[in-house]
Amino acid sequence: MKFFNSLSFFSISIMFFLCACTETKPLPIIGSKQIANFKFLNQDSIQITNRNFDNKIYIADFFFTSCTTICPKMHRIMKEIFNEYQDNDNVMFLSHTVDFKYDKPSRLNRYAHNLGVKGKKWQFAYGSKDQIYSIAENSYLTSVIVDTTAKETYIHQGYLFLVDKNRRIRGVYDSSVEDHVTQLKKEMQILLDEKQ
Repeated sequence: MKFFNSLSFFSISIMFFLCACTETKPLPIIGSKQIANFKFLNQDSIQITNRNFDNKIYIADFFFTSCTTICPKMHRIMKEIFNEYQDNDNVMFLSHTVDFKYDKPSRLNRYAHNLGVKGKKWQFAYGSKDQIYSIAENSYLTSVIVDTTAKETYIHQGYLFLVDKNRRIRGVYDSSVEDHVTQLKKEMQILLDEKQ
């Protein structure tokens, strides 16, 4: 009996140790602010605000429809994740166009259609230069530059931002790096499991 109790204690200790080792740490909060309140027009010419994302986690990015460099790859990755979470009401996607001249809602609508995106889960946001560039720099801590001498005019980074239910950035991933994309997928589930 004494041997049995020692064995049981040993087994419980091992189980506790294994559980402690596999317990996931909470994701860090990046930056000191929430994503600022916003009002944009979406691909259906309907106004969207931060309230559309209440109690959701979402992936955000910055792009433009005529981009031929990083945007197509970035949105292939987003579409793959979008497909995985198609039936999960707790996940959304938000893509901000940096092309304030040409990417009007009708053009964003065609872009979404060509990408195979339907419904409200993935919002494509159009706003003025000040609106979009301000939220990029002040909330997402990323930069967007208009360079008329560059081949594609708009210079931006191919980052994907993981945002929690409280509008805080919890992860930033370079969409051109496979390990970052793998990490994003893993950390999305951690964030979904997190009690906020």
